[in-house]
Amino acid sequence: MAGAVIWPVAALAAIAAAPFLREAAKPRISNARTDAPGEFVQLSRGITHYHWRGRRDGPVAVCVHGLTTPSRVWDAIADDLIAQGFRVLVYDLYGRGYSDRPYGRQDSAFFLDQLEELLAHLNLHDDITLLGYSMGGAIATRFAARHARMLRQLILFAPVGMGHQLGRAQKLADLPVLGDWLMRVLFARSQQQAVAAEATLPTFIPGMGAYQLSQPKTSGYVPAVLSSLRGIIAEPRRDDHLKLARSGLPMLALWGAEDRTIPIAARDVAAGWNPALQHHTVAGAGHGLVYTHTPDLTAAMRAFMAQAGTA
Repeated sequence: MAGAVIWPVAALAAIAAAPFLREAAKPRISNARTDAPGEFVQLSRGITHYHWRGRRDGPVAVCVHGLTTPSRVWDAIADDLIAQGFRVLVYDLYGRGYSDRPYGRQDSAFFLDQLEELLAHLNLHDDITLLGYSMGGAIATRFAARHARMLRQLILFAPVGMGHQLGRAQKLADLPVLGDWLMRVLFARSQQQAVAAEATLPTFIPGMGAYQLSQPKTSGYVPAVLSSLRGIIAEPRRDDHLKLARSGLPMLALWGAEDRTIPIAARDVAAGWNPALQHHTVAGAGHGLVYTHTPDLTAAMRAFMAQAGTA
């Protein structure tokens, strides 16, 4: 009788443990760093990968990527900034790309510390153009609210913090304990479906879909996404925008009219909180607008900078 009870319990324990064991067995990101462009720096929570592009004497633009797309997502936008004379800094957030995957709740403070420490290491203290995409928009907004005097301008692309629809991933994040298990089981498949949905769209970053699909294959990436969903993604940016509305900082937000992740209604919420924030909506664009509709975005950015005198 005892054996009949033990075997089902053991089987359930094995099933429960399997996703966590598979996650632990994935290759470490440190094994892939020989292929990384740019440089690395040890910050307080771990190693951060960063990459400078453009001429050394240009005004600095710092780009903060999103929840699942590491710094390569900026390649096409960076090309246009470089053509305008900017020196562009991209870096991988903790848990993504070539940066470390430290433990801890990935909230605003977690990512703000990384950005502040990186800029201090690089001796960047003023006249910065700060760009943020999706979750990176939330990080950039928080940084700007804290350090508006360091910035020349703030440019946001489909920023998180005014309402979002993340579907299955958000539902899993809302489940304590069980969500951790299900995220490890289902997230890679969910990401495959998201990439497949964009397969017919034009892309200004060749191989972007394949690069996205490679990320869950490294240890620590999926737990990092889950931690961010429970942390910074869930935080409203109302107080930051109220503060920025009084800062006098030139600000632009770019939105995809067909974005199902950050619905266009978020634009109206942001406008209510921050009347100083200018807006440009790209027809036909979804959440991948930074690589599917790059020319529309760069044209809007150039017009904004010319008007504000910040080019």
